[in-house]
Formats: sequence, structure tokens, C-alpha cells
Amino acid sequence: MQELHDAPLAPLTTFRLGGPATRLVTATTDDEVIAAVREADETGTPLLVIGGGSNLVIGDKGFDGTALRIATTGFHLDGTSLELAAGEVWTDAVARTVEAGLAGIECLAGIPGSAGATPIQNVGAYGQEVSSVITEVVAYDRREGGTVTLPAAACDFSYRHSRFKQHPDRFVVLRVRFALEDAGGMSAPIKYPETARTLGVEAGHRVPAAVARETVLKLRAGKGMVLDPEDHDTWSAGSFFTNPILTDQEYAAFLARAQERLGAEVTPPAFPAGDGMTKTSAAWLIDKAGFTKGYGTGPARISTKHTLALTNRGEATTEDLLALAREVVAGVHEAFGVTLVNEPVTVGVTL
Repeated sequence: MQELHDAPLAPLTTFRLGGPATRLVTATTDDEVIAAVREADETGTPLLVIGGGSNLVIGDKGFDGTALRIATTGFHLDGTSLELAAGEVWTDAVARTVEAGLAGIECLAGIPGSAGATPIQNVGAYGQEVSSVITEVVAYDRREGGTVTLPAAACDFSYRHSRFKQHPDRFVVLRVRFALEDAGGMSAPIKYPETARTLGVEAGHRVPAAVARETVLKLRAGKGMVLDPEDHDTWSAGSFFTNPILTDQEYAAFLARAQERLGAEVTPPAFPAGDGMTKTSAAWLIDKAGFTKGYGTGPARISTKHTLALTNRGEATTEDLLALAREVVAGVHEAFGVTLVNEPVTVGVTL
């Protein structure tokens, strides 16, 4: 187990932002992960768990405690059953399942980060969510002091949320198990309208899984959502805000504000979200509030490719990023009465 002191954390995040950790431990086995967590808990040391760093905003002062980087490996495929170690690179794992002719996560291609983070955030994109294929999550339970295996039903999955996110200081994910589909090399039914349009098929149709994956990668790259060290539009956490889910009353008030501002013929994006709730588009809200692609003059700006991504243009600090985020949140609320919620986890700072 590698150990460093006063270790920079910015290189471990896709934002490339944040100060150092008092101590950085890199664990390559489950036993090392558990040992590091137990040591921190027994000594009362603050603990920050880092996977791929793609959903993390660390304050400029860094982290006063132990940062645990999970670098475990393990890809085990048995028929349609897949088990991934938490430290496996997610986008590589997706590619390997597609190569094996299996469906279920092909539209989650190109998402940066580690496999262990996927159930925490209930990662989803282009019509797929990991909650639809996860069967079990193996985690270290810090409260009980032992390893537990949680079936999907016990993970409390919802839109970009889970039991693990609800209780961030309790569970450390070690392994994730999935049930994929053997559809003869074809994808799962295509659900996302943009993907279907790009593929030239109707929603609900299947295409070769490899074609679905490549199409999603191209769509993501066009929005700056595939990591590229040379492209500052990818120095981000992907979508910085979640799509708001509104009650019927909240949506009616929002619709009235939108039509008053933009004209009676305007119909904002709206998607059923269950139990009388409606999901609308954070990207639409940001754009219509006046924060267009490339917005900003400082070292932190909105991506030139996608309004949902806030980016580090190379010389930004975390405070620069947060100032921009706060400006966007305030502007959207003033324009439409809707409060955006950040998707990345913040460490040592608040929005």
C-alpha cells in the first residue's frame, strides 16, 4: 500500500483542482482498502475516498486527513454475470462487455471514473442507468465494522442517488455485480431520443451493441464529455447540475415563468418522473437564463460544447469554479424560480 504525505489531489480529479491531502494512501486490494478505512476510523482521522475523481470538487485548502485512492482491479465475467472491482476503469469495463457481445451498459460508454462510483451516483446517460443491471454491491460497512453484500433492492436507487450517497460516511464500495443480457451481440432497446435519431432507428429498437457504444462515444465527445488532456472542455465533472424534478405545482409555476420570459408558445422540456413529478432539463434552464456555451471571462467557464459542464480552462482555482457555479444557480433561480443542485461531491467547500 503506497503512502504519501502532503500529497497533491488535483491530479487525481478530472477538474484538476484542489489542494493537497495530509496523507494519501493508494490501495490495490480489498484488504488494503478495509485496513486503511479501519485505521482512519480507529484513530478518528477524517477520510476521503477517491476513485476516478470524475465527480469530485476539492477545496483549494485540500483535505486535512487521509485520502484513500481505490486502485483495485478485477473484471470477472461468467456468462451474463459481471463482477467489477471498485477501482476498475468504468469506460474500459463497458468496452469489454460490448466486445463480449453483451448488452446493458453500452450506452454508458465514455463516462469517466471508476466502477465503484457507479452505484453511489446511480450513473446514467443516454437512456441507461446502472441501477437497471446491478444485482449486488459488496461494501465495507464502517458502522458495523465488516463487509456486507447489498442486493439492488437494498441500495435505494433513484435518479442520481442511492443509499450510498445518502450515507456517504457509512459504506465504502468494494465490488459491484451486474446482470447483463445476451442479445446476440445487439444492444438493449434504445430509449434515448437523441441516440435513436443519430442511429436512424425508432426508440425501442436494437442495434449492434458496438454501434450503440461508438455512437454514444461520438455524441459525448461532441459535448466535451470524453476525457482529453488537450481539450479544456473535458477538464470538468461532466454534468455539473442534475436535471430538476418538480412537483405538479412547482412545474406549473415554472412553466408560467418560462412563458412569461420567453413567450406563450414556449414549452420547456418535460419528462414524467413518477408520482406526479416532472423532470426538466438543467441544460435548457441554464441556456435560457443567459448562460450560453463558453460563458465566462475567467479561468473557469461553461464548456464551449455543453452548457451543463463547468470547466477549468487551465489556471482556475476551486473558488473560481464555485463562483461560476453560484452565478449560474442564482441566475437560473431568478429567471425561472428553479434551484439547480450540483451533481459532483464537494470536499471542504459548499456551493
